[in-house]
Parts: sequence; C-alpha cells; structure tokens
Amino acid sequence: MHKKLLYTLALILFLGTAIDVYSLTVSPAKIEITGDPGQTIQGDIELFNEQEEGKTFYVSYENFESRGDSGAPYFIGAQDGLATWISSLSEVTLVSGERKQVSYTISIPASAKPGGYFSAIFFGSQPVQDNDGGEVTIGSKIGVLLLLKVSGEVEESAGLVDFGIKNGQRFFSTLPVTFQYGFTNTGGDRLVPRGEIKIKNTFQLTSATLLANDREGSVLPNSTRRFEVLWGKERSNLEDKDFFETAFSQLTNFHFGWYRATMHIAWGASSQSTQATYNFFVIPWQLLSVLAVLLAIAWCVFKLWARRFKQRILEEAMRNKSNE
Repeated sequence: MHKKLLYTLALILFLGTAIDVYSLTVSPAKIEITGDPGQTIQGDIELFNEQEEGKTFYVSYENFESRGDSGAPYFIGAQDGLATWISSLSEVTLVSGERKQVSYTISIPASAKPGGYFSAIFFGSQPVQDNDGGEVTIGSKIGVLLLLKVSGEVEESAGLVDFGIKNGQRFFSTLPVTFQYGFTNTGGDRLVPRGEIKIKNTFQLTSATLLANDREGSVLPNSTRRFEVLWGKERSNLEDKDFFETAFSQLTNFHFGWYRATMHIAWGASSQSTQATYNFFVIPWQLLSVLAVLLAIAWCVFKLWARRFKQRILEEAMRNKSNE
C-alpha cells in the first residue's frame, strides 16, 4: 500500500493545475464525471513526453479522502471503491516528444450507492510492487484525479463554520487583507461553495467585491475545508519596505476607516445558502504621520508668514502716520 505522497503534488493536483514531472505532462489534471449504478464509462488521458529519450510509465490507482482543512487529497490505497472499478493499460511507453491518448474504463457496480467517489490514476517511474498483500509504489509519480458522482438521491448537508480575517486581526495599516472561512460538508457527495465577499466602507460604499471560491475548490464528504480570499495585492517584501515607502504605498492605494465584509455563499443542487459579516479597520498611520508632519510644517510657515505680514502692515501704518 502506498504510504507517502508528496503533499505539494497532491495539493497542485487537487487545484486542477497541469504538472510536469520528469518532463512528463498529464492532462487534464482533474476529471469530473457522473454515472449510474451498473454503467460503464470510458475516457482518455493525454500524456506528453518532453524528455530527450523514451520512457516507460507504470499505471496505478488509489482512492483519496480529505484530511486536515487544506483541501489537499490524502491517498489511502486501492483496496475497494472507485480505485477497484478503474481499468487501463498497465504501462505506457513514449518516445521523445510523443503525445499519446491513454484510455481508461470505469465499471460502476450495480450495487454502488449514490454519492461521491474519489480516486486517481497515476503514472509512475517504477512498477507497482506487491508487499504482503498491499501495493507499494517506488519512485515518483504524477496523476489525474477522478471525481465520480453515482446518480441517485444524495443527502446534502453542509454549512459555514466561521468567517473572518486570518488570525482574527481587526486593525490594518494597509492592504492586503486575507479573509478566511471554514466550510463543512457532512453529506454524501463533494460540494463546491460559491459566492462573494462584498466590502463596504464607512460611507456604505462598496470598496471591493471578491469571489469566495475563485478556484472552484471542492469540499469532500465528512470534512471541513478552509478557504482564503485576498483583498489587495500580495506583497511578500512588505518587511523590507521602509517607513516612507509604506506611506507612499498607502497614498497610491488609499483606504481609511471602518469596513464591513459580508459574505454570501451557496452550495449544492438545492442552492442552500447563508451569509456572515466581519468588521475591521484600516488606519494608514504611516501616511497619516507624514501628513500630520507636513500640516504642522505648513501651519508653522503660515503662522510665520502671518506674523511677518502683520508686522509689515503695522510698520506701513506707522510710516503713513508719521508722514501725516
């Protein structure tokens, strides 16, 4: 049984992004299909060998489930379920620069219960080996996620766990602001929460409208997944900016005052929905400090000018009086 799979690879696969491993490209990265109990489904996967030499890749299958709240799939072997319903070639050989369509078949048992089933077809650099009745994958591998829904009446039970800003922060000096929410799925099939976060300022004007799940990330049954939504451009070098650079950034992307973020979110075939709000403040204190200093200087200059102007008027009046 496969014991360990690179976490980053799993996450990228789940997000549906094409991946290159040993210059092998597999597409699509994710297949979503629906079938009836007893039905046989066929499909194709494209492989592209970008290496300068031929290579043989070995096919294997594994079910996956969700563990933790990142949404990354956790692979659990192929003892039963969808991984045992898939059949394809046992190995594929590609010459340099060759593209090839690899067919697969999914035979859904007539006794399959309605709901979601999740597996992956992997293409590995080494053959799959048996080890005391289990399968062990040696070497690296790349795969395609299969998200199968068996037709029928499926319970949809889900909801919003929480909504707010990462780490519970409520005061910011500048953007970006990272919103975070948890979504739990206790039903029988995966769900894709969809909606938006609308941000209004002190004057109840809309400052931004953000997609709550722009990557269409799924939440698997019996799991909770956390999503992050960024307002503003991510700045990895924020710590390297000095005081005046930060103040200039606040001037070019000015936000000030009290804000309310309201998230409307819906899910499932029945379009269940809910909403939540979160209040926070943006106080660009670096910019305000610079403006306060400039205003203080301007006030001092004005006072000095006014004093000299008054003195000049008095002197002129005295001269006029002496000339009378």
